[in-house]
Amino acid sequence: MKEAYSPAKERWALKMAGQQRPTERSTDRLPPGRCIYFDYNATTPLDPAVREAMLPFFAEVWGNPSSVHQVGRRARAMLDEARDEASAMLGCKPSELVFTSGGTESANLAVLGTARHLKPRGQHIITTAVEHHAVLHACGYLAKKEGFEVTHLPVDRDGRVSVESLLKAIRPDTILVSIMAANNEIGTIQPVTQLGAVCREREVLFHTDAVQWFGKEPFQDIHQFNADLVSICAHKFYGPKGAGALFVKSPLLPDPILLGGGHENERRAGTENLASIIGLLEALKLFVRKPIFSREMLLPLSAQLIRSLEDLAGVTRVGSLEHRLANTIAFVVRGTDSIALLANLDLEGICASSGSACSAGSLEPSHVIRALGIGPELQNSLVRFSLGRESTSEEVDYVEKILPEVIFRSRRHQ
Repeated sequence: MKEAYSPAKERWALKMAGQQRPTERSTDRLPPGRCIYFDYNATTPLDPAVREAMLPFFAEVWGNPSSVHQVGRRARAMLDEARDEASAMLGCKPSELVFTSGGTESANLAVLGTARHLKPRGQHIITTAVEHHAVLHACGYLAKKEGFEVTHLPVDRDGRVSVESLLKAIRPDTILVSIMAANNEIGTIQPVTQLGAVCREREVLFHTDAVQWFGKEPFQDIHQFNADLVSICAHKFYGPKGAGALFVKSPLLPDPILLGGGHENERRAGTENLASIIGLLEALKLFVRKPIFSREMLLPLSAQLIRSLEDLAGVTRVGSLEHRLANTIAFVVRGTDSIALLANLDLEGICASSGSACSAGSLEPSHVIRALGIGPELQNSLVRFSLGRESTSEEVDYVEKILPEVIFRSRRHQ
């Protein structure tokens, strides 16, 4: 068993980790201007092929798809073609696909729009304690402002929801269940297929936030989730920011959350961002059927980082080993906090995260870490490494070597 951390044992712990206690900065540093980007769960770079596909829609096909003249009709034809291709790739009807501005809007439309549409049938919603804030805050708003009741399912120490807990939570007035496919902060994969099957048997609508799934996990078609609503976000798999989609199983028609026009079959007002929609389509075609985040490549790299954490006193890996995204490693550190750790990592040219990028700069403890039952002394110290297509074994070697020093400096300045 790993020995508990204490400041008096810091020198010995660092030595055991293969790193003498640092008295000054090591001379073995990254070249100036170079960084190691281990934050691919936050966003990915735009793939060159995706960018190339988008370029004509900035200068050549620039019309408003709602305009009736020839410039607008050309844009409308391209929009309709993109919807047909994207729906064929996902395995759904074109009418079941709503283009959005990203994952947050997709999740908001799924939760807010569906709950309001079904309110005459019931006012009970089920979600989990580890959802993205796009879901949690939408549920919280419905509870605080619109009279809904929300049940937050607990998770186990690995961050997994049990099918049994969902079965117990469903009531006659339950109208919606929203459970993510894979967690953005710790990488834990949920049993969404089984959870969705439970909802289908009970005739309760099921939404899954699959933003972290696409491009990372195997995908056959949209129906593999057993979900009525599925949220997608392009910039998580080398597509553009500002582009997402929501699959809405027919004949469901969630109430729109953006008002002003009849766009997207009256489900989402606003002129369509055609260039970004084309980018989303291209990223779907290139990087989803064969996930761009190669499990074969990433598992050895993440396993090496996980092994290196086991040698560091006061460091605890979080999340599931068996059911996890191959690119994601998350841990907490006793005796310091995320801000100090991320700052010191950044000084070494390492870009990481404390969890959700949407909460960057927040001093609040990670709600995911709290839900795992981890004590308050560690809840502010989450670090997430999320690897991508460009990650290399040399980068992992460097991070493994420098991490003990980073932790030491972070603790020293508390």
